[in-house]
Amino acid sequence: MTDNEHRETIRRHPLREAAREELVKFERKENEFRKKDREERASELRLPLAGIKIH
Repeated sequence: MTDNEHRETIRRHPLREAAREELVKFERKENEFRKKDREERASELRLPLAGIKIH
C-alpha cells in the first residue's frame, strides 16, 4: 500500500463509521415503526367474538 492509499483509507474510516452509525439508527427506528404498525393492524383485525352467534 502506498503512502497515498494509506492516507485515503485513514480519511475514509471516520466517514464509513459515521455512515454505519446512521444505518444502525435508521434500522432501529424502522424496526420500532414496523412493530408499532403490526400491533395497530392486529388490534384493528380483532373480531368482536361476543357478537358472533355459533349454532
